[in-house]
Amino acid sequence: MNKISELFGSMVFNDAVMREKLPKDTYKALQSHIDKGTPLSLETAHVIASAMKDWALEHGATHFTHWFQPMTGITAEKHDSFISPTEGGGIVMNFSGKELIKGEPDASSFPSGGIRATFEARGYTNWDPSSYAFIKENTLCIPTAFCSYGGEALDKKTPLLRSMEAIEKQSLRILKLLGNNTAKKVVTTLGPEQEYFLISKELYEKRKDLIYCGRTLLGAKPPKRQELEDHYFGAIKPKVNDFMAELDEELWKLGVLANTEHNEVAPAQHELAPIFASSNVAADHNQLTMEMMKKIANKHGLVCLLHEKPFAGINGSGKHINWSLATDTGENLLKPGKNPIDNIQFLLFLSAVIKAVDQYQDLLRISVASPSNDHRLGGNEAPPAIISMYLGDDLKEVLDAIAEGKSEVPMRDRKMGIGVQILPDFKKDTTDRNRTSPFAFTGSRFEFRMPGSTTSVSCPSYMINTIVADALMEFADQLDSSDDTQADALKLIKEVYQKHQRIIFNGNNYSEEWVKEAEKRGLLNLKSAVEAFPHFTDKKNLDLFKRQNIFSPVEVTARQEILFEEYCKLINIEALTMLDMINKDILPAVSAYVKDLSDVVMSKKAISEDIPCEMEKNLISNLSSACDCLYIKAAALDQCLIEVNTIEKVCDAANYFFEKAVPAMNELRAIADELETITAAKYWPMPTYGSLLFT
Repeated sequence: MNKISELFGSMVFNDAVMREKLPKDTYKALQSHIDKGTPLSLETAHVIASAMKDWALEHGATHFTHWFQPMTGITAEKHDSFISPTEGGGIVMNFSGKELIKGEPDASSFPSGGIRATFEARGYTNWDPSSYAFIKENTLCIPTAFCSYGGEALDKKTPLLRSMEAIEKQSLRILKLLGNNTAKKVVTTLGPEQEYFLISKELYEKRKDLIYCGRTLLGAKPPKRQELEDHYFGAIKPKVNDFMAELDEELWKLGVLANTEHNEVAPAQHELAPIFASSNVAADHNQLTMEMMKKIANKHGLVCLLHEKPFAGINGSGKHINWSLATDTGENLLKPGKNPIDNIQFLLFLSAVIKAVDQYQDLLRISVASPSNDHRLGGNEAPPAIISMYLGDDLKEVLDAIAEGKSEVPMRDRKMGIGVQILPDFKKDTTDRNRTSPFAFTGSRFEFRMPGSTTSVSCPSYMINTIVADALMEFADQLDSSDDTQADALKLIKEVYQKHQRIIFNGNNYSEEWVKEAEKRGLLNLKSAVEAFPHFTDKKNLDLFKRQNIFSPVEVTARQEILFEEYCKLINIEALTMLDMINKDILPAVSAYVKDLSDVVMSKKAISEDIPCEMEKNLISNLSSACDCLYIKAAALDQCLIEVNTIEKVCDAANYFFEKAVPAMNELRAIADELETITAAKYWPMPTYGSLLFT
């Protein structure tokens, strides 16, 4: 067995370990609980907990924690030791079934959107046995869901698990109606591609904006950026390669299928992509990946930036989510097959996605909405805010043929050669890749390209699962009473395509022509997070979540409130940081430069009145004028922050931040960046873009 095989999953209480450590009856009871939802007795939980504890102790663990994903966007954990006291002052190592199943964190200390107040603080974490426990450092981490005392979801895992059950239920209904009785389970799978930046830790620590906000609030463009296109897939630098090697090892120990790594388009930018896993496991693994990236970078004298747009003027970082559906028999339900026009099963599931994406554009937009992602969407590395679907010419021809009543489409020759005899011919894919499309079909899955690099993949995943489940439910309800399922399914496919084909666009999503065309088609263009958030509680969305048992109206309203609150807090932190940098660093530094220039002028004049000083005088004038303007604009931003504190409703405050504070910050930045270009390097008080990106 090679090193990687021995390493992989070595810190995970996975199926192989459970088979070895658990009694057969206990193992079967646990699997039945996971697969069929049969009750798990407390006695069985005790046996599992004891085996889990013994295994953890063997691997050096001293503590355990319920590892969960509150609405903060990161994970949370409270460590308890296995130690229990005995008579005579001794100890014994204990871990009970009750401790495995349930924890009690303070729910009022996490974002709850008003569900939990300080005087009603109790919340619960509940073991998720479908995601394996693992050891991180010296702690046994048990993946859990997080809810309030009243049972409302306060995390990102719970709605994902609910949505997975919803789409499985409706998918199995469709499969049975089409005569597929072999599949017993349907799972949604994810492959989230994680982009990130690596910069010098030493330089990072000299930038308040990076420390407090994760992005540069100020910074003039360097002479070179990414225009030479020489970084993408370029040779990986030794220091970065060492980081990647250690990251792989640590992730493999935790069972994360880290697979592909490379340089991305922007300087200092990179990407890691895993092999597909079930949505729940993939979401857990992505949270672990982000955590490990930051931790391991620090060991190498680097800092990992996960912000969507840490540097203006170059590509930001996304998290492309590859989403698909598969049965327990290994069948990919989104695979077209050799002749898609005859593959009714594929076409029906494809139609459900088309209908879902068109009908719930707003929810997909909300699932990726944040102030940080607002900086990224619409740039050359990310799709615009308008939701559309790319299917490729072949699939569109198939759907067009069905709409026109045709039963076949001409088969294309997929054999391709490059015109060099020594190079072998190869088979061309059925679809091209459209990097400008928000939701693109890529052969056997959809790639959702809108999520930002800090986004929890749970959010877009449960949105996709829920809206597709609802479309499948509608299809199943219609086909339940059919006497000819195949014929009626084909009719349904035709009707859905005719009604929802406005969402399909195979062209350039960046073009102005598409913006105008999308408006004509009636597609939403929610350019900012603040424009998107209000749609969360639209009646059709509340009805959807209730129908699919994802959220109660209270849970939706709470999540909307949290999104608005987070927007306000993040912009406020950025504004305060910008003011601090300008007032305490930039203005004093430029003033010092002006003083020294003035001293030069005085020195020259002391020698002779005839010595020219036009360069110094012009520079002093330009610097002083810009500083005065910067001071006035800073005062205006400060006034914005005072005024926003008088606004009671958080949604109104968010709108104020978007309409007043953000433009004020942009004006401030423009002046500060201009000052940077005319201030001597030794006076500028922070590392520049050139230093951050190219050292």
